[in-house]
Amino acid sequence: MSKEIQKILASLPSVDILLKQIDSNYPHGKAKEATQQVLANLRKEVVEGTRQTAFDQAEILSLVQKQLEEKEFSLRRVINGTGTVIHTNLGRSLLSAKTQEQLLATSFHYSNLELDLENGKRGSRYSHLVSIVKKLTGAEDVLVVNNNAAAVLLVLSSLTKETEVLVSRGELVEIGGAFRIPDVITSSGGTIAEVGTTNKTHLTDYEKALTEETGAILKVHTSNYRIVGFTETPALTDLAELAHANNLPLINDLGSGLLLDMRPFGLPYEPTVKEVLDQGCDVVTFSGDKLLGGPQAGIIVGKREYIEKMKKNQLLRALRIDKMTLSALEATLALYLDEKEALQSVPTLQMIGLSEEDCLGKAAELAAMLQPLAELSVKIEKDTSKIGGGSYPEHLLPTYTVVLSSERFTADILQEKLRFSATPIITRIKNDCNYLDLRTISLEEFPTILESLQEIFK
Repeated sequence: MSKEIQKILASLPSVDILLKQIDSNYPHGKAKEATQQVLANLRKEVVEGTRQTAFDQAEILSLVQKQLEEKEFSLRRVINGTGTVIHTNLGRSLLSAKTQEQLLATSFHYSNLELDLENGKRGSRYSHLVSIVKKLTGAEDVLVVNNNAAAVLLVLSSLTKETEVLVSRGELVEIGGAFRIPDVITSSGGTIAEVGTTNKTHLTDYEKALTEETGAILKVHTSNYRIVGFTETPALTDLAELAHANNLPLINDLGSGLLLDMRPFGLPYEPTVKEVLDQGCDVVTFSGDKLLGGPQAGIIVGKREYIEKMKKNQLLRALRIDKMTLSALEATLALYLDEKEALQSVPTLQMIGLSEEDCLGKAAELAAMLQPLAELSVKIEKDTSKIGGGSYPEHLLPTYTVVLSSERFTADILQEKLRFSATPIITRIKNDCNYLDLRTISLEEFPTILESLQEIFK
């Protein structure tokens, strides 16, 4: 370590000296932690050579104060510059402005969550969704739990306990977070009866596997996993006919449920919830926080006789949603009553629907704001975005990015500094540069990005 570096490090005051000058309104432990973090960051800058001047105590106290304010809550807003629309690490789908209005109107006040206003007696929290789900999907009834994994678990626990579940070998998948269909089936009290092969499953495979122990036929959407080439699977209508002829329910785990046809976005065909119900599925499960664009939830729709069995399952009490999720989900579903309204108001659909030209226009505007910054190279490049959340894994969306680089910082260090901004900015690194994908960045976030980079390059 050079004498110059040692001299700069020696100018750093001790933790105890700084603590004596910090606002006493902050808990001692919290103030100490923030102070230690700031000093560690500054030492790192000196050692890496990005800081070459001595420190002023007032400057350090200002950084500690900023750290304390930022650390008020652990869960914080970030700017998603990755281009992945449904980003699991960043909270998946954004809620709409109209959903926010509904949350403010209901969740911060008493509500009729489990009160029937017509007769003044206790009601069901799920009744608030029945009417709207009927209109959107044609389902007889609905239940909502905390995520789709829980939905599948509740369905199987209620309908297939101590029986066999017929499922194609090609659909025995793991979809993330170690959520494995075989494990869910066995943990719900059922047993797996594998049919067909990995790439081909015929209707006759299901017919041959039927026994007196069979409790249901299960279809599973493979989400972020695809088998292509020499493949075959029976039509849902044929599978439904087989199930019903044997007095069995046909259960369909759609994963990321769709209420609209996504082909106008240039995406391949995927069936909507209404379509699979119309084709004979008795129970369908799907997520609320993926392509639907709502809060995290597992939505179960289908025939009333099966939903009623789930309502009597003691597991439902442990998996049920709270008033905020229910309110946000109802508001999101209401947008789909008018397809044009949904496309304009659901952020997930807005971002997926952005054209290449839209992304280029936003990239040009952001780049023009950042160009004057000294020591920062700013370029615009054509690239691709991902939908994310296990949806359309093989399909990329054309986009434009603002590409940042600097001789002053490596790509990794610049990414870290952006992540440590007052509002963290999350980028992706490629070709030793930081990429900001304009598909997932709103115009309102441009000034925040500029301010963060001005702070970094001051």
